[in-house]
Amino acid sequence: MAVIDVTTPAPPVVDRETWLRERGELLVREKAHTREGDAIAAARRRLPMTEVTPISLVGANGPTSMLDIFDGRDQLIVYKHMWHLGKPFEGQCEGCTATIWNFHDAAYLEARGISFAIFGAGPYEDMAPFREFMGYTHPWYSVYDVEDPAYTGGGHLTCFLRRGDRVFLTYDTTDRGTEPIMAALNLMDMTVYGRQEEWEDSPEGWPQDPTFTGWRRDGRPVPQWTRPGAVPVS
Repeated sequence: MAVIDVTTPAPPVVDRETWLRERGELLVREKAHTREGDAIAAARRRLPMTEVTPISLVGANGPTSMLDIFDGRDQLIVYKHMWHLGKPFEGQCEGCTATIWNFHDAAYLEARGISFAIFGAGPYEDMAPFREFMGYTHPWYSVYDVEDPAYTGGGHLTCFLRRGDRVFLTYDTTDRGTEPIMAALNLMDMTVYGRQEEWEDSPEGWPQDPTFTGWRRDGRPVPQWTRPGAVPVS
């Protein structure tokens, strides 16, 4: 990880009036970006939907129907978690770990009639100890051996709508489309050095590391270091 100290290049120092003027100029672009995001969200709400078969998945209470995973609500957001079969906790996907770690409580979603769940690609009996170790509170379900791509995949955010006993796929996104759930990345974007990854357009000399390397430390995904019993990986 890049070291930041008093010798690290930094923005030029200006008087407060100059800073306020330049901050105001950037604010115009930020507001335009926000309005464009609103327009995209409006278009997203107008997308058609497609019906999917409401299959049964294995969760903490055994086989659970897709209808029950909605937990009495009409909408469901799912994060599809990768799973590396046979790998220990520290060998699981650092990207999925970072994503879920950034979102611990679905209370505000639930207040709007939206449930949240994790669909993991591994057998439930393999994933359950990992979920307990990480202290995750969201319900997890296994899509191991499921073939329908509406339910499978890794690193996706997927939205479903229930109409009685029918289930519809309304939205799906992956890669950087999942970043809205990752508050840490959005906060980093507000700082002077950003995410400190080499793909970013930053001034010469800004601290940068290869992409994703900041998501692991001593062989483990970074959030695992908050968990009791986590030790360096040799």
